[in-house]
Order: sequence, then C-alpha cells, then structure tokens
Amino acid sequence: METINDTDDEAPRGNAFFVIEMTPAEPLLDGTARFAFTKTWRGVLEGTSAGVMLSAGDPMGGSAGYVALEAVDGALDGRRGTFVLQQCGTMTAGAPTLIYAVVPGSGTGALAGLQGTVEILVAEGEHEVQVSYSLG
Repeated sequence: METINDTDDEAPRGNAFFVIEMTPAEPLLDGTARFAFTKTWRGVLEGTSAGVMLSAGDPMGGSAGYVALEAVDGALDGRRGTFVLQQCGTMTAGAPTLIYAVVPGSGTGALAGLQGTVEILVAEGEHEVQVSYSLG
C-alpha cells in the first residue's frame, strides 16, 4: 500500500500493533457506508482509540474510497495524552493509496504539539504500523 508520508525522515519512529472492531452504522448519504470502530494499540503506541469511517465506491470491484477520524487515548513512546488521527484512503483498480496522519493541534497532555504519520505495514488480522512523529 502506498502511504503518503510528510514527516521528516529523521523523526522518531517505532512500530505498533492494533486490533480493530468495526460496527456498521446507518449511512449518512445515498451510495455511502458508515462504520464505528474501536482499536486496541500496543507497541510504541499503547492505548485505545474510537472512530468513525465513511466509505463509498465498490471495494469488492477494486475501486473505492474512505475517510475516517479516530480519537486516541494512550501513550506514545511513554508520553501520555490524547490526539486525533485522520485517514483518507482510495483504491483504484485494486491499487491502494493512504494518508494516515495526526490532526494538527489535536494533541493534549504530554502529546501537545504532536505531528506525525502512520504507515500500515501489515493489514490483516493484527495490523502492524510504523508511527513517525515529532513533538513541538
């Protein structure tokens, strides 16, 4: 999966793993789907998150898109706080592209000023990601 990563190559990074539970919800617009989800994180990111995903298109046919916001409560590399992740993914003819990033200004506690991206390394079963981040 191609991930667009705007984080400095020298930024701290580490791997994390998550398990996701998704629950379908009523669509907000014709031709779309909506899901609520929760994740349990371990690794460089320890904690939980909850979010909402909106999707459209034909994922079974290989072309679709989705957006999601996810509120995270936990510790990143030992620094405790909250922040929000934003995802924007597309799949065209089976080729996926994903932007998965910290929402600027969303960090609290020891994560105030957090900036960063998430790159999905393994997307089946327990997902594995690489988190690249900076504070300040």
